[in-house]
Amino acid sequence: MKRELTCIGCPLGCALTVEIDNSGDIQVTGYTCARGKDYAIKEVTCPTRIVTSTVPVDGGMISRVSVKTEHDIPKDKIFDVMDEIRRTAVNAPVRIGDTVIEDCAGTGISVIATKNVESV
Repeated sequence: MKRELTCIGCPLGCALTVEIDNSGDIQVTGYTCARGKDYAIKEVTCPTRIVTSTVPVDGGMISRVSVKTEHDIPKDKIFDVMDEIRRTAVNAPVRIGDTVIEDCAGTGISVIATKNVESV
């Protein structure tokens, strides 16, 4: 198997080539730093993402607060995480870093607020 990727590990955006042979050995070429190689291996073996969204705020100066997963989650859990986020609302006040959902969708990862929202 051969995959072409653009590295997101640093601002250089290196063009990476990842090849996996029949025995499972992984060869990565095109990276200029260790982060590139690590990113490529992770992306083909266990891809993860940070999920960002918003949730409604009851009694706030604004009606929604931005949120994100505290850490990256397995890519195949994105839709489950988004389903749980869509069912969530919070009460004002909200502070950056407040936990909005603990253990979202059974990932072990919390969803946290990324903006302050004052009460009305």
